[in-house]
Amino acid sequence: MIPLRDSTKSPIFPIVNLTIIVLNIFIYFLEVSIEPYQLNQVYYAFGVVPAEVMNAILTGASFTPVLVSFVTTMFIHGGWFHVIGNMLFLWVFGDNVEGRLGHFKYLLFYLIAGAVASLAHILSNPLSTVPVVGASGAVAGVLGAYIIAFPRSRVLALVPIFIIFTLMEIPAVIFIALWFVLQLFNGVASLGGDVNTVAYWAHVGGFITGAILIKIIAPRVTKGYYLR
Repeated sequence: MIPLRDSTKSPIFPIVNLTIIVLNIFIYFLEVSIEPYQLNQVYYAFGVVPAEVMNAILTGASFTPVLVSFVTTMFIHGGWFHVIGNMLFLWVFGDNVEGRLGHFKYLLFYLIAGAVASLAHILSNPLSTVPVVGASGAVAGVLGAYIIAFPRSRVLALVPIFIIFTLMEIPAVIFIALWFVLQLFNGVASLGGDVNTVAYWAHVGGFITGAILIKIIAPRVTKGYYLR
């Protein structure tokens, strides 16, 4: 299912969400402008490599590059479908979460969700020497927050029925829950298997983090008013 828009309008202009989207697309254009060998070096330099994180923890090596990679990995993608898919989900759902949290809290929320998502991936495969890149974990956090904050919202989506895509309006709870179950199922199926090209446990970790964080840091709503 491909989300196109939701029924909930953000009460504020989502400047942080839009900036994140533009920055990701801009960086991807820079990625495709360099040679494949150099791009591979970029993945290792700015992506999260589980084995390197574990080595830094166990040996006491400099942890600064590792910490930086937890942020930079959220702005690097491995292909057009990767970046377009992530940014489409962020476009549809991120503005409302930013509207609920406010600009600064949303930025903090996004970075924390993405970092915890990387940790979840590391725990699922701590010896992997393959860098993980992409905003998927942080975007999953946005979905986790959305399902908690806007349970009555609806999503207009392209839904495949056999070989034909049909426009359908689906309750956001169902749309996001189906997405999460798929990530969880694939994550469990990937345990103990060969190297997977999708970090499913990062998605699961990011989603759960987002659902928890929105309950902790969002202002309470009472009789239509935000209580900060």
